[in-house]
Amino acid sequence: MIPSIVISTGEPAGIGPDLLAKISPRQYKARLILVADPTLIQDRFNNLNCNISVVKFDPDNTFNDQSGFEIIPIPLAEPSIPGTLNVENASYVLEVLKLCCQGCLDNRFSAMVTGPVQKNIINQAGIPFSGHTEFLAEICNIEKPVMLLASDDLRVALVTTHLPLKRVPKHITGKNITDTVHIINKDMRARFGLKSPHIKVCGLNPHAGENGYLGREEIDIIIPTLEKLKLSGINVSGPYPADTLFTPDNLKDADVVLAMYHDQGLPVLKNVGFHNAINTTLGLPIIRTSVDHGTALSLAGTGKADSGSLHAAINSAIDQAYNRANFA
Repeated sequence: MIPSIVISTGEPAGIGPDLLAKISPRQYKARLILVADPTLIQDRFNNLNCNISVVKFDPDNTFNDQSGFEIIPIPLAEPSIPGTLNVENASYVLEVLKLCCQGCLDNRFSAMVTGPVQKNIINQAGIPFSGHTEFLAEICNIEKPVMLLASDDLRVALVTTHLPLKRVPKHITGKNITDTVHIINKDMRARFGLKSPHIKVCGLNPHAGENGYLGREEIDIIIPTLEKLKLSGINVSGPYPADTLFTPDNLKDADVVLAMYHDQGLPVLKNVGFHNAINTTLGLPIIRTSVDHGTALSLAGTGKADSGSLHAAINSAIDQAYNRANFA
């Protein structure tokens, strides 16, 4: 059976619906199911002169014809205008995510792909929200999710995610690094088919601390932790200075780079593959991939949005679903 990939379109005023109008469901070996307001999708498709069919999802139908999308209808609170945020629709965004995630937990869907959301409008609605990663982890009752960003030739995982920089050092602990590496090692094998993934680890400080002169986190925490991980049989190395690790020669034998914080690794990845980079959440009992860009409100409804990241996210979700089935 082909995988069933459920897709959340993200912020309704953003480019999420536009991206769907620029891909062809028939090019994927999967069943693509949208969770969205049907009027939102149809209006945006009409505005962009897109004639892809959208039919109501029937769980009892195998839907062998992949020429169009299926949809699970969730109504917006208020009509959405491209490029114009509406706080009344914030709860709609989260309701869509919950339905997609629960469907994967119930094994009704093989994987979920998420479109971009606008964090500030959700928080403005009085709903605490720091990002997809943390939100989905809470639904799945998972304490430690791991954010993995990937382009064609580079994968970057993070020890810490959406934290202010001043709070990062206290979260660089032996337990946090150990848990992160174990999750990466497990999911790289189960989802990506790598038998012994090589994980190269960045230091926290410039020059990886320069023997303690620029900080002792490497000496006191990171190095001892990596030594224990090596003894357990995990193919991990480092810590390396981040400014030299992200060079072509040093990346040749790396399956994953583990960065200590968000802006240590992600600017490099987005520079080398912005339009085809994706986000995958490791450590969850479900497969979740995502576009690696924002809502681009100024482009919504114009037809100028690039769908490369969504295309890559769907393909990765399909590949991971097949790999996990074979691994099991």
